[in-house]
Amino acid sequence: MTYIITNAMAGAQAIADTSTTQRHPLGTVVTATDPAYGAGEFIYLSGAANTAVGSWVRYTEDDFGTTLLGADMIGQVAVAMAANVAGQYGWYQIKGKAVGKCLSGYADNGLVYATATAGSVDDAVVAGDRVKKALGASAIGTPSTGLAEFEIDRPFADDGSAA
Repeated sequence: MTYIITNAMAGAQAIADTSTTQRHPLGTVVTATDPAYGAGEFIYLSGAANTAVGSWVRYTEDDFGTTLLGADMIGQVAVAMAANVAGQYGWYQIKGKAVGKCLSGYADNGLVYATATAGSVDDAVVAGDRVKKALGASAIGTPSTGLAEFEIDRPFADDGSAA
């Protein structure tokens, strides 16, 4: 994925890069395009331990910090664009066609549920763990092992019903 930021922004950190230096105000949102995946929206956040490319995270607006998404979490959700670990800063996708981590057997067009495997999602129904405004757009293995494509539009988890 070679996303290019389309908003005018001098000295912008590349979408797929991580940095130990904060290069933008936390919470900054940009639009970027990729030749294969089209346009998407990305938010600039601080990283969390064990974050890998494609990790699903929950983030908060008090400090724009992230936590790897897990079962029973509530809040806004995004997908890491880099291995943005603790003490680092980078972009997370919040809208568009995203590539995220998922468990084995994830099926195309599946709903998205948080799992006990931090940072990964699945299509197995678990009451209260649905990630709303996210839908599978491929089976696992597209574009590579352990990843699938998803259509997201500012996803969130609210620990509500499984529907």
